[in-house]
Amino acid sequence: MRPARMIGPFGSGTAGSVLVGPEASGSPPAGSARAATDPIVLVAHGSRDPRAAAATRSLVRSVAAARPGVDVRAAYLDHAGARPGAVLADLQAAGYDRATVVPLLLTEAFHGRVDVPQVVRAARLDGLRMPVTLTGVLGPAVGAGTVDPLLVAGLRRRLAEAGSGWDAVVLAAAGTRSEPARRTVAAAAAALGAALAVPCAAGYASASPPSTGTVVRTLRSAGARRVALAAYFLAPGLLFDTAVGSARGAGVRHVAAPLAGAAEVARLVLCRIDQAALPVPAC
Repeated sequence: MRPARMIGPFGSGTAGSVLVGPEASGSPPAGSARAATDPIVLVAHGSRDPRAAAATRSLVRSVAAARPGVDVRAAYLDHAGARPGAVLADLQAAGYDRATVVPLLLTEAFHGRVDVPQVVRAARLDGLRMPVTLTGVLGPAVGAGTVDPLLVAGLRRRLAEAGSGWDAVVLAAAGTRSEPARRTVAAAAAALGAALAVPCAAGYASASPPSTGTVVRTLRSAGARRVALAAYFLAPGLLFDTAVGSARGAGVRHVAAPLAGAAEVARLVLCRIDQAALPVPAC
């Protein structure tokens, strides 16, 4: 199980169930019943590319449709859009006494490990009083050794939409200097390859080798004739375009779309929320 982090007025901790800040009235039991009614803030990295914000808004609508009556909002770490602290302050002003924050990230790299918890702590310093539960990222946790089947299913859906007949896949990711985070991308590539029964390896748009084009050429040198690109991206943007361009330059013709609109991703968001609320979640 990936633990939730509780960021309350006295710092943060890690627990297998939701913790309640001392300012809350009473001590409601941890569990999915309470979590299912708390407002949800989906925190994306943000991009200058308007397609990225549109993809995030689409995911907000999908999550809201799956949890009728729950207030679901988007926030962004950078570029256009409301910041997480402002969204949490608005929720508190609206009368909510707690909230759940879900990082729309596929790796536990710097943004997941540092940026998202930091902006929630900054909101606390700015006067936020309600407890905030921070879930895990959508991708595999560092050291977990498993890849969520919902994530693999979303990748497979997008590949199927892109075409058929390929015999190898490059999993295109944004890139990170964090070696543990890169290992989780490699784990996702291995899980996708096992599910498809074809070779699959990770390639990156920035920050670390190999590029997607290099991976395509490596797969071809190993005998692959038609290589497809799977997008380990939630939304389109500059880095996604860079990864696609590199792969196309090496001969890729089948390019899968980013994941945000896939039904499995909304289910994965809800799974992370439920995992943060239950001692032994099953998703």
